[in-house]
Amino acid sequence: MGLAQDLKEGTKSSHSAAENTKFVTSFLRGVVDKSNYRELISNFYFVYDTLELEVKKHKDHPIVGPLNMPELYRYDALAEDCDYFYGVDWADKIEPSDACKQYCNRIAEISDDDPELLVGHHYTRYLGDLSGGQILKNIAQKALQLDGDGLAFYNFPDIADKKEFKNNYRATLNKLPVTQSQVSAIVAEANYAFRLNMFMFDELDGSLYDSTMSYLCGVAKNSINEFIAVATNGKN
Repeated sequence: MGLAQDLKEGTKSSHSAAENTKFVTSFLRGVVDKSNYRELISNFYFVYDTLELEVKKHKDHPIVGPLNMPELYRYDALAEDCDYFYGVDWADKIEPSDACKQYCNRIAEISDDDPELLVGHHYTRYLGDLSGGQILKNIAQKALQLDGDGLAFYNFPDIADKKEFKNNYRATLNKLPVTQSQVSAIVAEANYAFRLNMFMFDELDGSLYDSTMSYLCGVAKNSINEFIAVATNGKN
């Protein structure tokens, strides 16, 4: 097996666990509000800013360098989405969550000490964006009633054929000059990348719960008030 297959097989459990977090399962059912979604986008802004900066630093690295693919980069797209959701002064309004900080710190740490491990993060995020991310785009568009704007994160204008690109990406992974011990370390790091994503999703799940309960409490309060009004009118 090549590195691409090792990563696919070695992260199956983590992939499944990430897909079954409460936030993602709610998202897939169309249960997502604008506040939580824009927090996800702003967190991703920091994650991709860090990841892409570190990959560019190692553009001449024999293992990391071949993955320096500008057509994948999400920084500009996420900045565009932040501008849509937060306004022109978005850069002054957003800050990374605790889980997001942990994610970014990990990327910077391995970039300094073991840059080949960046491959695990690169694989986890970008292949996901080109695959399941396209499903999430359609759900977000419908749930948030977006008319094109606010979805730049999911658009890859420089990739005409996503299936062909993913095949070429996997072929590139398989050509990387990695030892077996490095393969094992990269797969382990990819699993950790999934876990870091799950930490962010769990944070958002808490926020989604709070906003949902606030909404339901508001609905319940209105219903009670309407009931009282009807009952009072009935007595008069």
